[in-house]
Amino acid sequence: MGRDNFFSLLRKNKLLVRKTKRCVHTTDSKHFFYRYPNLIKDFTPLKAHELWVADITYIPLKNRFAYLFLLTDAYSRKIVGHYVSDDRKVSSAIIALKKALDQKPADSIVIHHSDRGMQYCSTLYVQLLQQHHAHISMTQNGDPYENAIAESVNGILKSELICSTYDDVDAASIHISRCITIYNYKRRHSSLNWQIPDVVHKQQGPQIRRWKNYYQPPKKKELSMHEP
Repeated sequence: MGRDNFFSLLRKNKLLVRKTKRCVHTTDSKHFFYRYPNLIKDFTPLKAHELWVADITYIPLKNRFAYLFLLTDAYSRKIVGHYVSDDRKVSSAIIALKKALDQKPADSIVIHHSDRGMQYCSTLYVQLLQQHHAHISMTQNGDPYENAIAESVNGILKSELICSTYDDVDAASIHISRCITIYNYKRRHSSLNWQIPDVVHKQQGPQIRRWKNYYQPPKKKELSMHEP
């Protein structure tokens, strides 16, 4: 039995189990910086470096957390910038951004999409994007679907490649760099018609999607005219 039939059987018998998430906040949107509008509604990139999605996720250490800053190309799903840090400071986000900017063609104009966290709204981060003629886009609420690709990449890394815990930041950084190399150059994606991100990164044009959503959102109850 293939994966699709297997998941269909589980869903039919109500046996799909959602993974629980640990409550670790990586987004601080309570700040005085300007929040940019969402520019990517109904936008589909047709080549690399048209749209990057940024996100921060926590990495468990023995007695605390580290943080992984990620920038992913939305067209190829290739991770173009990352950094593992002890903190959530703007300087850490900028290190990941500079790695992405170093490989961007000079003539390409990218949309940088993120949540409204302080790191991405900060003056230094915004100025660096503007220096490279990037358009700035941000989510408008806490709905993860507004940054779905970034959430998906986080999920793949954590469920398939990254260890459940590390001794320290240095160990986490070394291993996560290896994981990202595997992700970029080895792992095939159903959202890319089972191609490898680095291969798609060199292509142009629409990609065939083979991914299915097995976890359907619950349907809202319809109220009759007699119900309050």
